Amino acid sequence: MSFERFSMGPHGSNIPFPMTQSDSVSAVSNHLQVRYLENDAAVIKQWDDYVAVAPEATFFHRAGWQNILRKVFGHQTFFLYAERQGVIEGVLPLAQIKSLLFGNSLIALPFAVYGGVVADTAEAVAALEGEAERLARELGVAHLEYRNMKPRHPEWPTQDLYVTFRKDIFPDEEANMLAIPRKQRAMVRKGVNNKLRAEFDTSADRFFALFADNVHRHGTPAMPKRYFEALLREFGKDCEILTVVDPEGSPLSSVLSFYFRDEILPYYAGDAERARDFAANDFKYWALMCHAAQRGIKVFDYGRSKVGTGPYSFKKNWGFEAQPLHYEYRLYKRQEIPQNNPNNPKYKLMIQAWRRMPISLANFLGPFIVRNLG
Repeated sequence: MSFERFSMGPHGSNIPFPMTQSDSVSAVSNHLQVRYLENDAAVIKQWDDYVAVAPEATFFHRAGWQNILRKVFGHQTFFLYAERQGVIEGVLPLAQIKSLLFGNSLIALPFAVYGGVVADTAEAVAALEGEAERLARELGVAHLEYRNMKPRHPEWPTQDLYVTFRKDIFPDEEANMLAIPRKQRAMVRKGVNNKLRAEFDTSADRFFALFADNVHRHGTPAMPKRYFEALLREFGKDCEILTVVDPEGSPLSSVLSFYFRDEILPYYAGDAERARDFAANDFKYWALMCHAAQRGIKVFDYGRSKVGTGPYSFKKNWGFEAQPLHYEYRLYKRQEIPQNNPNNPKYKLMIQAWRRMPISLANFLGPFIVRNLG
């Protein structure tokens, strides 16, 4: 085993990084270094320019997530990048979640459905993942988690709870309508016939009211309103809120979406209880699909769902096929993959109690809990 010393910026300097002999020759001879992203506008731009074109990069690899995780949730972040002679060859955004209730972990990336290493070279992959493992041990975390779209470590324990739904969309509205299965198409037309309309919001006010009410009915804590406001500020035109209103203008359903390259990702959503009577949820996604097509978007990413749940079935009804996500875990101080999700039976009583809690209290307490779920 040989060692190459990497410059680590403010998190440490000249920290030894172990490599195999074959890796070491390439890294030493070509001066590959792993660094930590900090508040340097030029490097942040270089990071985002790299993510914008790297084939395996996602919206959740953007540098702006470091500000969100630090400022909104107060988490330690470690956005690693591998560079050679000033050129970035790979990135790995990480954040630590440390909680008495949910444990201590290092994740790529909390609150994201996709994550893990994006790199051009095998040397960059090895360097970034090696530093992540060194960091995980230094922080004393129970596990390191990568939220991959493709498998990278088949020897690691994996979580098969989640799938994603992605589908090409057409520039023609009628073609998109005909691509929806007949029963679901009827629900979309019901929303159209109910004279619903879609509006775009510049603030998170209407969205948050619907979102918080929705998750409260399901017995789970809501993200703080300031989180959604921060997303709108941080990502600008690449973060957008669409709200569906009834003929009188009352909000029924709302969705916050991200844009990345030629993709749209409807990511957070909420509905009023009476939205079902109007088919507002169905109309919402149809209106969003039409809007995306007009913007030249080619891929509709319906996002992550847990297998066997209502959202999973809803997305299947739209004609989307489930694609497995490969969440991989490096376990250090635990024997099993953590199950910090509502499907875990141990949270059943907590969910029931949360549903009965006044929503004002739930919205006050929720951010203290949800920040550690990630």
